[in-house]
Amino acid sequence: MSPDELREARAYLLRVAEPPAPALIAFVGEVGPVEAAARVRRGDCPAEVLKATEARREYDLVDRDFARAAAAGARLVVPEDDEWPAWPLLALDLAARRGVTEAVLPLALWVSGDVALGTAADRAVAVVGARAATEYGEHHAAELSYGLATRGVPVFSGAAYGIDGAAHRGALAAGGITVAVLGCAVDAGYPAGHVGLLNRIVRNGGAVVSEYPPGTPPARHRFLVRNRLIAALTEGTLVVEAGRRSGARNTASTAGALGKVVMAVPGPVSSGMSVGCHELIRDSRATLVSTVDEVLETVGRFGIAEDQAARQKRPTDRLGPEALRAYEALVARSDRSDAEIAAESGLPLRKVRALMPALEIDGFAVRGDAGWRRRRESA
Repeated sequence: MSPDELREARAYLLRVAEPPAPALIAFVGEVGPVEAAARVRRGDCPAEVLKATEARREYDLVDRDFARAAAAGARLVVPEDDEWPAWPLLALDLAARRGVTEAVLPLALWVSGDVALGTAADRAVAVVGARAATEYGEHHAAELSYGLATRGVPVFSGAAYGIDGAAHRGALAAGGITVAVLGCAVDAGYPAGHVGLLNRIVRNGGAVVSEYPPGTPPARHRFLVRNRLIAALTEGTLVVEAGRRSGARNTASTAGALGKVVMAVPGPVSSGMSVGCHELIRDSRATLVSTVDEVLETVGRFGIAEDQAARQKRPTDRLGPEALRAYEALVARSDRSDAEIAAESGLPLRKVRALMPALEIDGFAVRGDAGWRRRRESA
């Protein structure tokens, strides 16, 4: 079979069964996508597959779907492609074997954006939260996403108003990769107020992703189904704000069921928008985090060691505590005697006399006519 046949078969199957479609996924796994598509068209398939596809199996809109996708700058990414995020999505397959009912693999994914989906999903973190977010929540979502992006961590979210939008904007401001996973088609223009944001994501090296065929409108159940993809495509899910019942908590619960890391940012105890976060933390279903380093440390797989080493360090970071006190007692514009340095730093005079030559050798101090001064470039 040709790659085009595979792609067309999966496009047809995406159209005729509402995701998630566990019976259809199992059927495709048994007979392959091309044979599965042919048998669904004929109605020659297991009862559960027939039930899932009977309302739409006559909807053979493959050519139209590809034309609409091309007009929207989207492509169909299938499991047979090199860019398929097989490793992150393996969590769905493993969870399904453990009996997690919502753990259903997607048949394929429609993607807008030049970045390879597998690359975007590598080392990624989901940042999700309330639509009716507070200023506190949006600020921290943007700051944390900015920090993650500057450390080379792709940020996934759902493009909704509130926390999702702040997360995408924070990552974009850092020049990083951000991916929006939708509960409607990539060409649906939803939410209307974020069409410009979605276009910016695509233009700036990110991606917009959906398992729904072109033209599919948003619906509440589709956002809940979408949440499993946000959880599965990332190493961990960070909830910034969430009410007692919210889609963000649903994403967090799914992430936990998939064996992924779940984190939550605490909020003011009086804020209804942080109740969900506090409950996740209190019930030990999420780890409390408040900084980028804590997020990376909690996610664990890619840790923070290499990121810390890559960050710009001050020259004085390698000084011991006593040497740093002696150095900070120096000024760049005038000399200070050993006694003056001792008085300023609180170190014994004999210790200052032992430290100063070493600071000179290491390039932190300069010996002058009347004592010691700070070397300007070492500050």
